[in-house]
Amino acid sequence: MTHHPTLSRPLLPALRRAAAATALCAAGLAAAADPGSIEARAQAVAEELRCLVCQNETVAGSTAPLALDLRAQIRQQLAAGRSEREVMDYMTARYGDFVRYRPPVDARTWLLWWGPFALLALGGLGLWRRLRQPGAPVAEGEA
Repeated sequence: MTHHPTLSRPLLPALRRAAAATALCAAGLAAAADPGSIEARAQAVAEELRCLVCQNETVAGSTAPLALDLRAQIRQQLAAGRSEREVMDYMTARYGDFVRYRPPVDARTWLLWWGPFALLALGGLGLWRRLRQPGAPVAEGEA
């Protein structure tokens, strides 16, 4: 059997994604079998961390290489005797509050929690003021 280089290039990323998805499924099954196991605890911590590559997925749900590394690091720390809280604190210290999927509401994260609402309110206020100005252009058909 000969090796065809043009066929293997597109298949490698697909095979990597399939292997990562299989690993995720196996990890989920192992966690479901024994809720007190390191794998179950690692899964719980990974569900609370944001993938720094994807940013809209948890570390547990992401197939990005960094997420795979973070899950392995979580397992290692839990196997070394650290608690879930200690692992979360370590990840937060290393990557900042942004790594937490649900960052705490405090003085440092106020802008993260309330900033989008403040921008939306300012935009609405600006639009309202613009439409209330005398001589504002009237859309065709409203006159």
